[in-house]
Amino acid sequence: MITKATIDRIMEAIDIVEVVGEFVQLKKRGANYVGLSPFANEKTPSFTVSPAKGIFKDFSTGKGGSAVTFLMELEKFSYPEALKWLAKKYGIEVEELQDKPENIEADNRRESLMVVSAYAAKFFQEAMWDTPEGKSIGLSYFRERGFTNDIIKKFELGYSPDQWEAFTSQAIKNAYQPEFLVESGLSVKRDNGQLYDRYRGRVMFPIHGFTGRVIAFGGRTLKTDKNVPKYVNSPESEIYHKSNVLYGLYFAKKAIRDDDNCYLVEGYADVLSVHQAGIENVVASSGTSLTVEQIRLISRFTKNITILYDGDAAGIKASLRGLDLILEEGLNVKVVSFPDGHDPDSYVRKVGSNAFKTHIEQNKKDFILYKTSILLKEAGTDPIQRANVIREIVESIAKIPDSIKASVFIRECSQQLQIDERILLSELNKMKLGKAKKDQQKQQPSAPPEGNPYGEMPPPDEPGFYDEPTVSKPVETGINQEREIIRLLLVYGNQIINWDNIANTYIGPFIIAELSDVEFDNAVCKNFVALYKQQLENGVLPEEKFFIHYNDKQIVDLAVDMLSTKYTLSENWYNMHRIFVHGEELNMKATILGAIFHLKKQKVSKILEKLRSDLQNAQDPVDQDAIMGQYMQMKKIEKHISDYLGSVIIK
Repeated sequence: MITKATIDRIMEAIDIVEVVGEFVQLKKRGANYVGLSPFANEKTPSFTVSPAKGIFKDFSTGKGGSAVTFLMELEKFSYPEALKWLAKKYGIEVEELQDKPENIEADNRRESLMVVSAYAAKFFQEAMWDTPEGKSIGLSYFRERGFTNDIIKKFELGYSPDQWEAFTSQAIKNAYQPEFLVESGLSVKRDNGQLYDRYRGRVMFPIHGFTGRVIAFGGRTLKTDKNVPKYVNSPESEIYHKSNVLYGLYFAKKAIRDDDNCYLVEGYADVLSVHQAGIENVVASSGTSLTVEQIRLISRFTKNITILYDGDAAGIKASLRGLDLILEEGLNVKVVSFPDGHDPDSYVRKVGSNAFKTHIEQNKKDFILYKTSILLKEAGTDPIQRANVIREIVESIAKIPDSIKASVFIRECSQQLQIDERILLSELNKMKLGKAKKDQQKQQPSAPPEGNPYGEMPPPDEPGFYDEPTVSKPVETGINQEREIIRLLLVYGNQIINWDNIANTYIGPFIIAELSDVEFDNAVCKNFVALYKQQLENGVLPEEKFFIHYNDKQIVDLAVDMLSTKYTLSENWYNMHRIFVHGEELNMKATILGAIFHLKKQKVSKILEKLRSDLQNAQDPVDQDAIMGQYMQMKKIEKHISDYLGSVIIK
């Protein structure tokens, strides 16, 4: 249990824009910041962060809350894990009510895998830096590759001893459970049940998750035996899904955001060398084909990707087809190739940092134009192959969602392909039309099964065909009024009333007192009001932060919903249109009393409806008179409310 004092220090230190900004590219819009949702695939930003309120709201998925909630939703942290991550970020020492032994298994399976991976990373580092074998084999290998101590330590590189059970036996000795050693891929189980090390005799590249925790490993052999695989990577696990991970992203994300560009390379060594050369916005797909999930990871920080290819022509051609995925996601792609026989790692070691950067600047080409030149060169003068090239290029352009950008590429490619622009446009329109038809067919419901033209419905001559359709339940009628009361308590509850006949009274207690005879129907709103009352009885006037950080998710979600708005008025609105928009703050009396009376009116309407029903069902004249008396009393109350609101009651 983390102490309350520690939690308070963490909450005081949090800058939600700074925290969320590590995961999402944010742009200032008015008083808030906006960006693309990290929880959904979207083209138009619907993700909003309010620094003043300390909350985020994702309007595409409905998620919202504090910086702690954000980490829990995105990284699947537990509440204590999120707090510890924030404490580490802001240099706050975490005080716990009960000390936990260092190497005891964590409370849940996912955390157990994280803990054992962190232990393994430390073990491999110590094996490299502190043992004769590690220094002579592992450390000397990295230094021969030109990596400095700073880079080796930053990326937590290490070495796995060339022994069958060096890591496994030490881990078990330190109380790590065998099942987690196997599930994480660090150890392998023999048929007889014994465990041995997966990475023995290999230099180790830890793979860091989005928040910097080690989630997997890549191990490179230093042996020349062709029967030994060059690289061995961690298997898929609960904490590691290779299609969702980019090597080096944790170290690159700030530079990607700052430079508004991401360099994409193929392997671990490429990332290390390019990073060491001063280009820190570099990541790798770790030898796997680029996936949509990886592209979307990059798109959180930038819309610009620069691919750094090696000089292998066959490899380049194979990779070109996969890059259409990037275009489909709406990103801009440039390509840089290196002389034959060189990859980014070898080239930067040969020419040095400055010449490497110059080469990139002078040789980067737009992906579409680069692809066109590569394929045309291969096609030569063969008319059939050239026709295929044209079709393939137009297919790539058809992937681009931005029609203006696509038309620019059509114009450029028509010159390069030496073909009329109108022909290319015609082909492009055919492809887009074909894709639209396919998408439409996918959205249409599937045909009913053979033998029954009515699908799952009974034929017209069977019972049930003419049954009345099911009527959906009406939406809760009073929820909007109840939610409005919650919003006013959150936004204005701690402001003082200075009206004609009421002064020096806080709005929150005033609303609670005025609604003391009103029963809320919505369960969450009811709990919120009860919690607000409880705080008032304890002598505390609760502010919005109390509810944003409350330990009930439903209360937090309600608070964030009420404090968030998808649209904000531009700061330049008045200058542009000369139209002044009155805010509700200018007439707080009408705002507060209006909300109270609207809710009371809704409650009275429900009571009247019930009384009318009771009157119809009552048989005894005495009961009828009693109900009628109640009904007339409620009608007077309704008229009083209506007179204030200036509305007309339809009889």
